[in-house]
Amino acid sequence: MFMFSTCINQLKAQPLWILLLSSLGFLSILKHTISLLKWLFITLLRPPKTLKNYGSWALITGSTDGIGKAFAFQLAQNGLDLILVSRNSPKLNSVSSEIQAKYPRTKVKVVVVDFSGDVKEGAGAVEEVVRGLDVGILVNNVGVSYPAARFFSEVEEEVWRKVVRVNLEGTTRVTRAVLGGMVERKRGAIVSIGSGAAIVVPSHPLYAIYAATKAYIDKISRCLYVEYKQFGIDVQCQVPLYVSTKMASRIALIERSSFFIPSADNYAQAAVQQIGYGPRCTPYWTHSVQWFLASLLPESVLDWWRLSIGIRRREMSLHDE
Repeated sequence: MFMFSTCINQLKAQPLWILLLSSLGFLSILKHTISLLKWLFITLLRPPKTLKNYGSWALITGSTDGIGKAFAFQLAQNGLDLILVSRNSPKLNSVSSEIQAKYPRTKVKVVVVDFSGDVKEGAGAVEEVVRGLDVGILVNNVGVSYPAARFFSEVEEEVWRKVVRVNLEGTTRVTRAVLGGMVERKRGAIVSIGSGAAIVVPSHPLYAIYAATKAYIDKISRCLYVEYKQFGIDVQCQVPLYVSTKMASRIALIERSSFFIPSADNYAQAAVQQIGYGPRCTPYWTHSVQWFLASLLPESVLDWWRLSIGIRRREMSLHDE
C-alpha cells in the first residue's frame, strides 16, 4: 500500500507534458502491437473460407500464364469448376488439359477473348457462357503494361490505349457480365488483381498509365465492396508486389523467385486463402513486410527511388533497340 501511494505521488509530481507524452507513447506502442497481432493472425491462423459456398463455378481472366493459371489450379483444388478466359486458344486448351489431368472431376470451359481488341464483344461472349451457371467467384487477373519504361509523352497511342482497354475496360465489362447472376443468387466473390505500383508506392514513374489503371481497379473494388455487401457479394482488390511471372521478367528483369518475390504458385496459394476477407489485401506475407517498410519512408524518397529505376530501365531498353 505504501509503495502504491509512493508511485501515485511520483506521478502527480511529474509535469503534465511528460505525462501526456508518456500516454501518447503508450497508445502508439499499443496500436502497433495490436496491428502486429492482427497481421500474425491473418497470416498464420485465420482459416480460409469455404469457396464452394459462393457457387460451384469460378471464372478467371488471363488464365494461361502466371498468376491467372496458378489461380485456376488453386480453385480446382478447392473443388470448383472453371471458366478459363484468355486470348490464346491453344494455350487455353493446354491449360484445360493440365487441370483435368490433375483434377479429373473438374469441369472446364474455355472462352477465347482478346481484351486488347473489341472488349465489348469479348465481354458479351463471357456473358453468354456464364448464363445459367452458378458462377460464385470471378478473378479479374488479365492485365498488361508498357513493353518498356517510357516517359508519358513517349508512349505511343496504341500502347496506352491497349493498357486502358485491357486493364480498365476489360475488368469493368467482365465484372458487369458476371455480377448480375451473383446478385440474383445473393452470393459471390469478385477478386481483382491490383498492383503495388498504384497503392504501395506514391508514384510509378515511366509506367504512369499502367499505375493509373491499377489505381482504378483498387477504387472500383472498394466502391463495389460497399455497394454489393448487402447482396452477399464480397468484392476485393488484391495487391501483389513483384511475382515471378513472364510480365515481371520482361518489365522488371526478374528471372526467378526469391524471398521477397514469390512464384506464381506460391502467390496464388496465399491469395486464395484471403478471398472474402475485406476490400483490399496483400496476400503474400513478405509483400506485407515490404509495404510496411515502404510506409516508413518519406514519399519524396520513394518517388526518387522509383524514378531512378524507371529511367534506368528506359535506358537499358533503348540500348537494346
